Amino acid sequence: MADTPSGLDWVRAAPEEATGPGPWIEIAFDEDDLVRIRETSDPENVVTTTRRKWDAFVLGVRAGEFDHFVEGLEDERPPAPAEGRP
Repeated sequence: MADTPSGLDWVRAAPEEATGPGPWIEIAFDEDDLVRIRETSDPENVVTTTRRKWDAFVLGVRAGEFDHFVEGLEDERPPAPAEGRP
């Protein structure tokens, strides 16, 4: 595993109204065009990928390519964001 640089700007993927420690996913983009991903409950365990792979993943999520992973969980998912919000 590559060393994670210090001083990264971690962005938490949590609903705006969320309170408490989560666990939430956090993402940081570093200067080497790498994307770092971690959970708030285990911040020392960092997964690293490239920006190109991250962008492909995000586009796949937006296109619904991973919806089959959450089939049957509709009642547990938070409501969709309001129109005009990402």
